[in-house]
Amino acid sequence: MLFGKTISLVIPAHNEAEGLSHLLQDTPEYLDEIVVVDNNCTDDTAGVCRGFGCRVVAEPTQGYGAALKAGFRAATGDLIMTMDADGTCLFESYRRMIKHLVEHDLDFITGRRVPDRFRTLASLMRFLGDMFLDAICWVLFRFWVFDSQSGIWVFKRKLLERVKLESDGWALSEEFKIEAFTDPSVKAAELPVLYINIRLGESKLRIWRDGFANLLFMLKKWRQKKRTRPDSPPSR
Repeated sequence: MLFGKTISLVIPAHNEAEGLSHLLQDTPEYLDEIVVVDNNCTDDTAGVCRGFGCRVVAEPTQGYGAALKAGFRAATGDLIMTMDADGTCLFESYRRMIKHLVEHDLDFITGRRVPDRFRTLASLMRFLGDMFLDAICWVLFRFWVFDSQSGIWVFKRKLLERVKLESDGWALSEEFKIEAFTDPSVKAAELPVLYINIRLGESKLRIWRDGFANLLFMLKKWRQKKRTRPDSPPSR
């Protein structure tokens, strides 16, 4: 518990035994539960996590979004925080995010990943691709965040009753922000967090294929919102 709120951590995982065996050694004491979603793992991800006292939830539908949604359904805390299993974000950032959310009575906070440096061409290309999607998000939905693809979030669990999350893939990252930042009744913000460009384990993201899929999903989401909400959402 932190600042009077129970905290659930949700981690989606597909063959992340290596990363989680390191990450789970440093979990903060304020976490009331850790929910790890076994997304068709063929390694010992589930065994590693149970060894650290985590709840393991199986999700047969393959995909980042499907795994996160399964974790959200299983989480019981007042607040839910999300984290990748690769160790690219530090736990220190979450305490500040939770504090900001509670003090300002926000519903949703997303972390803007600030790279320590671009260690590889792939990390630079990923950063530039994210910037392109950020710009498209602003053009279509008229709100600006510096990192529309970040999966580093803290939000009130009751927010799940007000957002409509459909994506089973990587696009859930942008979809959650679109839902939160375009709803006038939702108080949302973005805070910078340090992002480590060296991950533990093998990356599942394919830059060009998944980036293009996220762009197509954003266009689909825009068409849906245009049909259901003809008036333009307020700019933030």
